[in-house]
Amino acid sequence: MLPEAAYIADSQALAAAVERLLKQPRIACDTESNSLHAYRGITCLIQFSTPAEDLLIDPLAIADISALAPIFADPAIEIIFHAAEYDLICLKRDFDFDVSSVFDTMAAARVCGYQRIGLSHMLEAALGVYHGKKHQKADWGRRPLPASYRNYAQMDTRYLLPLRAALYAELRAADRLEEAYEYFDDVTRFELKPEDFDPDGFWRLLRPSEHNDSYVAVLRELYILRDALAQARNQPPQRLLSNKTLLEIAKEQPRRPSQLSGIRGMPRWLLRHNGDEIIEAIAHGRASLPPPPPPRQALEPQPVAERYKALHKWRKNTASARGIESDVILSRDALWAIARRKPASIADLSDIVGLGPWRQKEYGADLVAVVNGRAG
Repeated sequence: MLPEAAYIADSQALAAAVERLLKQPRIACDTESNSLHAYRGITCLIQFSTPAEDLLIDPLAIADISALAPIFADPAIEIIFHAAEYDLICLKRDFDFDVSSVFDTMAAARVCGYQRIGLSHMLEAALGVYHGKKHQKADWGRRPLPASYRNYAQMDTRYLLPLRAALYAELRAADRLEEAYEYFDDVTRFELKPEDFDPDGFWRLLRPSEHNDSYVAVLRELYILRDALAQARNQPPQRLLSNKTLLEIAKEQPRRPSQLSGIRGMPRWLLRHNGDEIIEAIAHGRASLPPPPPPRQALEPQPVAERYKALHKWRKNTASARGIESDVILSRDALWAIARRKPASIADLSDIVGLGPWRQKEYGADLVAVVNGRAG
Protein backbone atom coordinates (compact mmCIF):
# COMPACT_ATOMS: atom_id res chain seq x y z
CA MET A 1 0.00 0.00 0.00
CA LEU A 2 1.47 3.33 -1.07
CA PRO A 3 1.59 6.28 1.32
CA GLU A 4 -0.95 8.88 0.20
CA ALA A 5 0.37 11.46 -2.24
CA ALA A 6 0.16 15.12 -1.26
CA TYR A 7 -2.52 16.86 -3.32
CA ILE A 8 -1.42 20.43 -4.05
CA ALA A 9 -4.39 22.66 -4.89
CA ASP A 10 -3.43 26.14 -3.67
CA SER A 11 -0.57 28.60 -4.14
CA GLN A 12 0.70 28.36 -0.58
CA ALA A 13 1.07 24.58 -0.71
CA LEU A 14 2.67 24.90 -4.15
CA ALA A 15 5.28 27.36 -2.89
CA ALA A 16 6.20 25.01 -0.03
CA ALA A 17 6.44 22.06 -2.43
CA VAL A 18 8.66 24.01 -4.83
CA GLU A 19 11.01 24.88 -1.97
CA ARG A 20 11.43 21.17 -1.23
CA LEU A 21 11.73 20.13 -4.88
CA LEU A 22 14.49 22.66 -5.64
CA LYS A 23 16.74 20.78 -3.20
CA GLN A 24 16.48 17.52 -5.16
CA PRO A 25 19.08 16.39 -7.73
CA ARG A 26 16.53 14.18 -9.51
CA ILE A 27 12.74 14.36 -9.71
CA ALA A 28 10.33 11.98 -11.42
CA CYS A 29 7.59 13.73 -13.37
CA ASP A 30 4.48 12.95 -15.41
CA THR A 31 1.44 14.83 -16.66
CA GLU A 32 -2.18 13.91 -17.27
CA SER A 33 -4.40 15.70 -19.78
CA ASN A 34 -8.01 15.44 -20.93
CA SER A 35 -7.19 15.30 -24.65
CA LEU A 36 -9.44 12.26 -25.17
CA HIS A 37 -12.39 14.07 -23.63
CA ALA A 38 -12.19 17.72 -24.75
CA TYR A 39 -12.03 19.63 -28.02
CA ARG A 40 -8.71 21.14 -26.97
CA GLY A 41 -6.97 19.05 -24.34
CA ILE A 42 -5.17 20.75 -21.49
CA THR A 43 -2.84 19.57 -18.75
CA CYS A 44 -5.01 18.67 -15.77
CA LEU A 45 -2.45 17.20 -13.38
CA ILE A 46 1.31 17.27 -12.86
CA GLN A 47 2.87 14.54 -10.76
CA PHE A 48 6.25 14.61 -9.03
CA SER A 49 8.06 11.96 -7.01
CA THR A 50 11.23 12.22 -4.97
CA PRO A 51 12.68 9.65 -2.58
CA ALA A 52 10.79 11.41 0.22
CA GLU A 53 7.33 12.09 -1.25
CA ASP A 54 4.83 11.97 -4.09
CA LEU A 55 3.07 15.17 -5.15
CA LEU A 56 0.00 15.75 -7.31
CA ILE A 57 -0.15 19.35 -8.56
CA ASP A 58 -3.60 20.51 -9.70
CA PRO A 59 -3.22 23.27 -12.34
CA LEU A 60 -7.01 23.48 -12.67
CA ALA A 61 -7.24 24.63 -9.04
CA ILE A 62 -4.18 26.91 -8.98
CA ALA A 63 -4.46 29.97 -11.22
CA ASP A 64 -0.69 30.44 -11.60
CA ILE A 65 1.77 27.54 -11.41
CA SER A 66 4.74 29.48 -12.79
CA ALA A 67 6.54 28.76 -9.49
CA LEU A 68 7.38 25.37 -11.02
CA ALA A 69 9.40 26.96 -13.85
CA PRO A 70 12.75 27.12 -11.96
CA ILE A 71 12.56 23.39 -11.22
CA PHE A 72 12.23 22.46 -14.87
CA ALA A 73 14.75 25.07 -16.03
CA ASP A 74 17.53 24.15 -13.57
CA PRO A 75 20.17 22.06 -15.42
CA ALA A 76 21.33 20.69 -12.06
CA ILE A 77 17.95 18.99 -11.52
CA GLU A 78 17.39 15.96 -13.73
CA ILE A 79 13.71 15.46 -14.55
CA ILE A 80 12.83 11.82 -15.18
CA PHE A 81 9.95 10.99 -17.52
CA HIS A 82 8.71 7.85 -19.17
CA ALA A 83 7.99 8.76 -22.81
CA ALA A 84 8.89 12.40 -22.32
CA GLU A 85 7.85 13.97 -25.62
CA TYR A 86 4.12 14.44 -25.01
CA ASP A 87 4.70 15.62 -21.43
CA LEU A 88 7.22 18.18 -22.65
CA ILE A 89 4.82 19.38 -25.34
CA CYS A 90 2.04 19.83 -22.75
CA LEU A 91 4.30 21.66 -20.31
CA LYS A 92 5.50 24.03 -23.02
CA ARG A 93 2.10 24.54 -24.68
CA ASP A 94 0.09 25.13 -21.52
CA PHE A 95 2.61 26.80 -19.18
CA ASP A 96 5.60 27.78 -21.33
CA PHE A 97 7.87 25.57 -19.20
CA ASP A 98 11.23 24.59 -20.70
CA VAL A 99 12.87 21.46 -19.29
CA SER A 100 16.63 21.69 -19.16
CA SER A 101 17.80 18.21 -18.09
CA VAL A 102 15.86 15.07 -19.02
CA PHE A 103 16.24 11.35 -18.44
CA ASP A 104 13.62 9.45 -20.43
CA THR A 105 13.23 5.88 -19.13
CA MET A 106 11.38 4.75 -22.26
CA ALA A 107 14.12 6.13 -24.52
CA ALA A 108 16.74 4.49 -22.27
CA ALA A 109 14.91 1.17 -22.57
CA ARG A 110 14.96 1.49 -26.38
CA VAL A 111 18.73 2.09 -26.37
CA CYS A 112 19.08 -1.02 -24.20
CA GLY A 113 17.08 -3.05 -26.69
CA TYR A 114 13.90 -3.68 -24.72
CA GLN A 115 10.98 -4.64 -26.95
CA ARG A 116 8.11 -4.02 -24.52
CA ILE A 117 8.72 -0.46 -23.36
CA GLY A 118 5.40 0.68 -21.90
CA LEU A 119 5.66 1.84 -18.30
CA SER A 120 3.66 -1.13 -16.95
CA HIS A 121 5.92 -3.62 -18.73
CA MET A 122 9.11 -1.83 -17.69
CA LEU A 123 8.14 -1.59 -14.03
CA GLU A 124 7.28 -5.28 -13.94
CA ALA A 125 10.39 -6.38 -15.87
CA ALA A 126 12.90 -4.19 -14.03
CA LEU A 127 11.38 -3.86 -10.56
CA GLY A 128 8.70 -6.51 -10.23
CA VAL A 129 6.08 -3.80 -9.67
CA TYR A 130 2.56 -4.14 -11.10
CA HIS A 131 0.92 -1.01 -12.50
CA GLY A 132 -2.40 -1.54 -14.29
CA LYS A 133 -3.81 0.54 -17.16
CA LYS A 134 -7.29 1.08 -15.75
CA HIS A 135 -7.26 4.89 -15.95
CA GLN A 136 -5.01 5.33 -18.97
CA LYS A 137 -7.85 6.91 -20.98
CA ALA A 138 -9.63 8.58 -18.09
CA ASP A 139 -11.01 12.11 -18.12
CA TRP A 140 -8.39 13.89 -16.02
CA GLY A 141 -10.38 17.12 -16.15
CA ARG A 142 -12.94 15.56 -13.80
CA ARG A 143 -13.22 17.23 -10.39
CA PRO A 144 -13.13 16.23 -7.64
CA LEU A 145 -10.52 13.74 -8.77
CA PRO A 146 -11.51 10.27 -7.50
CA ALA A 147 -9.14 8.46 -5.14
CA SER A 148 -8.52 5.72 -7.72
CA TYR A 149 -7.39 8.37 -10.23
CA ARG A 150 -5.01 9.85 -7.67
CA ASN A 151 -3.53 6.43 -6.90
CA TYR A 152 -3.05 5.72 -10.59
CA ALA A 153 -1.37 9.09 -11.19
CA GLN A 154 0.88 8.55 -8.19
CA MET A 155 2.01 5.18 -9.56
CA ASP A 156 3.05 6.84 -12.82
CA THR A 157 5.95 8.56 -11.05
CA ARG A 158 6.39 6.61 -7.81
CA TYR A 159 8.84 4.08 -9.26
CA LEU A 160 10.50 6.15 -11.98
CA LEU A 161 13.52 6.94 -9.80
CA PRO A 162 14.44 3.28 -9.16
CA LEU A 163 13.62 2.47 -12.80
CA ARG A 164 15.99 5.23 -13.87
CA ALA A 165 18.69 3.81 -11.55
CA ALA A 166 18.29 0.32 -13.04
CA LEU A 167 18.44 1.55 -16.62
CA TYR A 168 21.35 3.91 -15.90
CA ALA A 169 23.34 0.97 -14.51
CA GLU A 170 22.47 -1.11 -17.59
CA LEU A 171 23.49 1.68 -19.95
CA ARG A 172 26.76 2.24 -18.11
CA ALA A 173 27.59 -1.47 -18.14
CA ALA A 174 26.99 -1.53 -21.91
CA ASP A 175 28.94 1.71 -22.46
CA ARG A 176 25.79 3.31 -23.88
CA LEU A 177 25.30 6.30 -21.57
CA GLU A 178 26.59 8.90 -24.02
CA GLU A 179 24.41 7.46 -26.76
CA ALA A 180 21.38 7.50 -24.47
CA TYR A 181 21.81 11.13 -23.51
CA GLU A 182 22.11 12.09 -27.18
CA TYR A 183 18.91 10.18 -27.82
CA PHE A 184 17.25 12.08 -24.95
CA ASP A 185 18.18 15.26 -26.82
CA ASP A 186 16.30 13.92 -29.85
CA VAL A 187 13.23 13.21 -27.74
CA THR A 188 13.23 16.69 -26.22
CA ARG A 189 13.62 18.45 -29.59
CA PHE A 190 10.10 19.21 -30.75
CA GLU A 191 8.12 21.90 -32.50
CA LEU A 192 4.76 23.05 -31.21
CA LYS A 193 2.24 22.69 -33.99
CA PRO A 194 -0.56 25.24 -34.38
CA GLU A 195 -3.87 23.95 -33.06
CA ASP A 196 -6.09 26.08 -35.30
CA PHE A 197 -8.61 24.08 -37.26
CA ASP A 198 -7.56 23.46 -40.86
CA PRO A 199 -10.64 23.07 -43.09
CA ASP A 200 -8.48 21.33 -45.68
CA GLY A 201 -7.28 18.73 -43.20
CA PHE A 202 -9.80 16.31 -44.67
CA TRP A 203 -7.37 15.56 -47.52
CA ARG A 204 -5.32 13.50 -45.07
CA LEU A 205 -8.26 11.09 -44.72
CA LEU A 206 -8.41 10.28 -48.42
CA ARG A 207 -6.57 7.75 -50.52
CA PRO A 208 -5.38 9.00 -53.94
CA SER A 209 -7.92 6.75 -55.70
CA GLU A 210 -10.79 8.39 -53.80
CA HIS A 211 -10.54 11.86 -55.31
CA ASN A 212 -14.03 11.76 -56.83
CA ASP A 213 -15.28 15.38 -57.16
CA SER A 214 -18.63 14.93 -55.39
CA TYR A 215 -17.14 12.71 -52.70
CA VAL A 216 -14.38 15.23 -51.94
CA ALA A 217 -16.75 18.22 -51.85
CA VAL A 218 -19.18 16.45 -49.50
CA LEU A 219 -16.40 15.20 -47.26
CA ARG A 220 -15.05 18.73 -46.86
CA GLU A 221 -18.46 20.02 -45.73
CA LEU A 222 -18.87 17.13 -43.28
CA TYR A 223 -15.34 17.63 -41.95
CA ILE A 224 -16.05 21.32 -41.26
CA LEU A 225 -19.42 20.55 -39.66
CA ARG A 226 -17.92 17.86 -37.43
CA ASP A 227 -15.37 20.30 -36.09
CA ALA A 228 -18.01 22.95 -35.38
CA LEU A 229 -20.22 20.44 -33.54
CA ALA A 230 -17.26 19.07 -31.58
CA GLN A 231 -16.17 22.55 -30.56
CA ALA A 232 -19.72 23.42 -29.41
CA ARG A 233 -19.85 20.25 -27.30
CA ASN A 234 -16.20 20.48 -26.15
CA GLN A 235 -15.46 17.00 -27.45
CA PRO A 236 -12.65 15.64 -29.65
CA PRO A 237 -13.94 15.55 -33.24
CA GLN A 238 -13.17 11.85 -33.69
CA ARG A 239 -14.96 11.02 -30.45
CA LEU A 240 -18.03 12.77 -31.84
CA LEU A 241 -17.84 11.00 -35.21
CA SER A 242 -15.01 8.71 -36.30
CA ASN A 243 -13.06 9.31 -39.50
CA LYS A 244 -14.29 5.96 -40.82
CA THR A 245 -17.93 6.94 -40.32
CA LEU A 246 -17.30 10.39 -41.79
CA LEU A 247 -15.88 8.81 -44.93
CA GLU A 248 -18.81 6.40 -45.17
CA ILE A 249 -21.35 9.24 -44.95
CA ALA A 250 -19.48 11.14 -47.68
CA LYS A 251 -19.51 8.03 -49.84
CA GLU A 252 -23.21 7.16 -49.35
CA GLN A 253 -24.45 10.78 -49.38
CA PRO A 254 -27.87 10.11 -47.82
CA ARG A 255 -30.60 12.63 -48.63
CA ARG A 256 -32.76 12.20 -45.50
CA PRO A 257 -31.88 11.94 -41.79
CA SER A 258 -33.55 8.53 -41.61
CA GLN A 259 -31.00 7.19 -44.11
CA LEU A 260 -28.16 8.15 -41.78
CA SER A 261 -29.26 5.53 -39.26
CA GLY A 262 -28.12 2.75 -41.59
CA ILE A 263 -24.53 3.98 -41.63
CA ARG A 264 -22.29 2.00 -39.34
CA GLY A 265 -20.85 4.03 -36.47
CA MET A 266 -23.45 6.81 -36.67
CA PRO A 267 -24.28 7.77 -33.06
CA ARG A 268 -28.03 7.78 -32.39
CA TRP A 269 -27.86 10.87 -30.19
CA LEU A 270 -25.98 12.78 -32.91
CA LEU A 271 -28.59 11.75 -35.45
CA ARG A 272 -31.39 12.98 -33.17
CA HIS A 273 -29.77 16.35 -32.43
CA ASN A 274 -27.89 17.13 -35.64
CA GLY A 275 -29.25 14.87 -38.38
CA ASP A 276 -30.75 17.78 -40.32
CA GLU A 277 -27.46 19.70 -40.22
CA ILE A 278 -25.56 16.68 -41.55
CA ILE A 279 -28.01 16.29 -44.44
CA GLU A 280 -27.72 20.03 -45.21
CA ALA A 281 -23.92 19.73 -45.28
CA ILE A 282 -24.15 16.81 -47.70
CA ALA A 283 -26.53 18.75 -49.97
CA HIS A 284 -24.28 21.81 -49.88
CA GLY A 285 -21.24 19.72 -50.77
CA ARG A 286 -23.07 18.01 -53.60
CA ALA A 287 -23.98 21.40 -55.08
CA SER A 288 -20.49 22.87 -54.64
CA LEU A 289 -17.46 22.83 -56.86
CA PRO A 290 -14.79 20.42 -55.56
CA PRO A 291 -11.99 22.13 -53.61
CA PRO A 292 -8.59 22.23 -55.29
CA PRO A 293 -6.23 19.52 -54.05
CA PRO A 294 -3.33 20.63 -51.85
CA PRO A 295 -0.07 21.42 -53.64
CA ARG A 296 2.14 18.38 -54.02
CA GLN A 297 5.20 18.27 -51.83
CA ALA A 298 8.28 18.90 -53.91
CA LEU A 299 10.14 15.69 -54.64
CA GLU A 300 13.76 15.41 -53.66
CA PRO A 301 16.22 15.30 -56.58
CA GLN A 302 16.95 11.73 -57.66
CA PRO A 303 20.57 11.67 -56.35
CA VAL A 304 19.37 12.84 -52.90
CA ALA A 305 16.60 10.23 -52.87
CA GLU A 306 19.08 7.50 -53.81
CA ARG A 307 21.47 8.55 -51.04
CA TYR A 308 18.59 8.55 -48.55
CA LYS A 309 17.61 5.06 -49.68
CA ALA A 310 21.17 3.84 -49.11
CA LEU A 311 21.32 5.52 -45.68
CA HIS A 312 17.94 4.03 -44.75
CA LYS A 313 19.21 0.55 -45.62
CA TRP A 314 22.40 1.14 -43.62
CA ARG A 315 20.35 2.30 -40.61
CA LYS A 316 18.09 -0.76 -40.77
CA ASN A 317 21.05 -3.15 -40.93
CA THR A 318 22.89 -1.34 -38.14
CA ALA A 319 19.85 -1.42 -35.88
CA SER A 320 19.14 -5.06 -36.66
CA ALA A 321 22.69 -6.05 -35.71
CA ARG A 322 22.16 -4.45 -32.31
CA GLY A 323 18.58 -5.64 -31.81
CA ILE A 324 17.10 -2.16 -31.49
CA GLU A 325 14.63 -0.04 -33.46
CA SER A 326 16.04 1.88 -36.43
CA ASP A 327 15.16 5.39 -35.21
CA VAL A 328 17.35 4.89 -32.13
CA ILE A 329 20.33 4.89 -34.49
CA LEU A 330 19.34 8.08 -36.32
CA SER A 331 16.10 9.92 -37.06
CA ARG A 332 14.64 10.12 -40.56
CA ASP A 333 15.19 13.90 -40.50
CA ALA A 334 18.88 13.36 -39.82
CA LEU A 335 19.11 10.83 -42.67
CA TRP A 336 17.55 13.31 -45.09
CA ALA A 337 19.88 16.09 -43.92
CA ILE A 338 22.90 13.85 -44.54
CA ALA A 339 21.58 12.79 -47.94
CA ARG A 340 21.09 16.39 -49.02
CA ARG A 341 24.51 17.49 -47.83
CA LYS A 342 26.51 14.53 -49.16
CA PRO A 343 29.37 15.02 -46.66
CA ALA A 344 32.89 14.43 -47.95
CA SER A 345 34.28 13.98 -44.43
CA ILE A 346 33.17 13.48 -40.84
CA ALA A 347 33.77 17.19 -40.24
CA ASP A 348 30.94 17.93 -42.68
CA LEU A 349 28.51 16.22 -40.28
CA SER A 350 29.27 18.47 -37.31
CA ASP A 351 26.23 20.76 -37.42
CA ILE A 352 23.54 18.29 -38.53
CA VAL A 353 20.69 18.24 -36.01
CA GLY A 354 20.34 14.83 -34.38
CA LEU A 355 23.95 13.88 -35.05
CA GLY A 356 25.78 14.62 -31.82
CA PRO A 357 29.42 13.91 -30.92
CA TRP A 358 28.80 10.28 -29.97
CA ARG A 359 26.99 9.46 -33.21
CA GLN A 360 29.58 11.31 -35.28
CA LYS A 361 32.32 9.27 -33.63
CA GLU A 362 30.41 5.98 -33.83
CA TYR A 363 28.80 6.28 -37.26
CA GLY A 364 30.52 9.19 -39.02
CA ALA A 365 32.90 7.14 -41.19
CA ASP A 366 30.09 4.77 -42.22
CA LEU A 367 27.76 7.64 -43.11
CA VAL A 368 30.37 9.35 -45.28
CA ALA A 369 31.11 6.05 -47.01
CA VAL A 370 27.43 5.29 -47.64
CA VAL A 371 26.56 8.65 -49.22
CA ASN A 372 29.66 8.52 -51.41
CA GLY A 373 29.01 4.99 -52.59
CA ARG A 374 31.99 3.48 -50.75
CA ALA A 375 30.13 1.30 -48.24
CA GLY A 376 31.13 -2.32 -48.10
